[in-house]
Amino acid sequence: MTGKSPAPAAKQPIRAATAAFIGTTIEWYDFYIYATAAALVFGKVFFPTGDAFLSTMAAFGTFAVGFFARPLGGFVFGHLGDRVGRKKALMATLVIMGVATVGIGLLPSYEQAGVLAPVLLIVLRLAQGLAVGGEWGGAVLMAGEHASAKRRTFAASFAQLGSPAGLILSLLAFRLVTSMDEADFLAWGWRIPFLISAVLLLVGYFIRIGVSESPDFAQVLADKETTDIPAKEVFRTSWRTLLLCMGVCTVAIGGIYFTNTFMLSYATQTLGLDRRMILDCLFVVAIIQFFIQPLAAWFAETIGTARVLILASAASVAAPYPMFILVSKGTSASIIAGIAIVLVFMAAIYSAMAGFISSAFATRIRYTGISLSYQFCGALAGGLTPLIGTWLTHIYPNQWLPLAIFYSVLSTITLGCVIGLALHKRRQEPVFSAVTAP
Repeated sequence: MTGKSPAPAAKQPIRAATAAFIGTTIEWYDFYIYATAAALVFGKVFFPTGDAFLSTMAAFGTFAVGFFARPLGGFVFGHLGDRVGRKKALMATLVIMGVATVGIGLLPSYEQAGVLAPVLLIVLRLAQGLAVGGEWGGAVLMAGEHASAKRRTFAASFAQLGSPAGLILSLLAFRLVTSMDEADFLAWGWRIPFLISAVLLLVGYFIRIGVSESPDFAQVLADKETTDIPAKEVFRTSWRTLLLCMGVCTVAIGGIYFTNTFMLSYATQTLGLDRRMILDCLFVVAIIQFFIQPLAAWFAETIGTARVLILASAASVAAPYPMFILVSKGTSASIIAGIAIVLVFMAAIYSAMAGFISSAFATRIRYTGISLSYQFCGALAGGLTPLIGTWLTHIYPNQWLPLAIFYSVLSTITLGCVIGLALHKRRQEPVFSAVTAP
């Protein structure tokens, strides 16, 4: 991993932010194409039960498996990132994700290999979960820790920007292959987006290799302040912070899989809408998210990150009700408008929360702290959201109110924890400032 010399120090903040954006774009592309395939095709290819509900639940179950592996990825790569360096951990996550994604594209179907096919799918999904579990925290820190103290929220948001960018690429890839004949799409067309990941892996690898180690962590190494077992210190000294940070992430993580995974299944199976139209609508919404996130990060630096998070999460509590009213109309314009109402506030939270929670942990345990916060939340809010949404739809057929209430609950958790973490950080400031100052 020493093929290129790092860029000059003056260019490192820009290079680090760019590498964080491109790297997370690739990682999230890989993760999102699985989510899209789980909603559209995996039930038929790997779990052909003859019952659409059971097949979809089984496909979303494998989707959830990746989330349950993410805390382990956060633990493993957080440990490496806080012990040997952010960069080395990030290079490893990128390679693991790329190899696992290409492997999924090469899997035999249930018809070809029987039960071995879904077993292999689950194994590779676990590898995806491990990789993305270590990716997010490292990308946020590489971008944020290279920036000045005043620009860290904005810089860290570049890692967050990879999520809508990856979603846009994944939707583009599936929009192209879903225009194929149904039989060809099920037989081999769905594999193309997964195989493309091999090219993206090479691009991301050579961009990341030119970024130097985080200055903050380099100082920790120079001062010999690394912790033997970072996770142990997080659980011993910062467990309240860990729980509050998990809560802050709830609607940003759960919400994106509510709108882009569950809603894809809901719109096609419950409302009977054309899948290509829904993918087109989600594509437009993802573009909106892409432009809102950097604006929200800039706004957070201007008026205060906690203020933006409180306002956005409060609005998010009310947002799902007009969303479902509009989505139920079934036109492209109404679907885009409805999902955009929810997404504006969700994107603002997602963009601003990276800098907000990373500043809550000391540098020597920061990679582990934010990774475990985000990934434990991902396992619960992200992995279970499509399953809970599908279950609610089955229990309350043709009723969207229970789904809207579920989304409001996710938003309320975030609102309460943003307020709680802001107060907690204020109480910890006299002690904490000495170990977090850049």
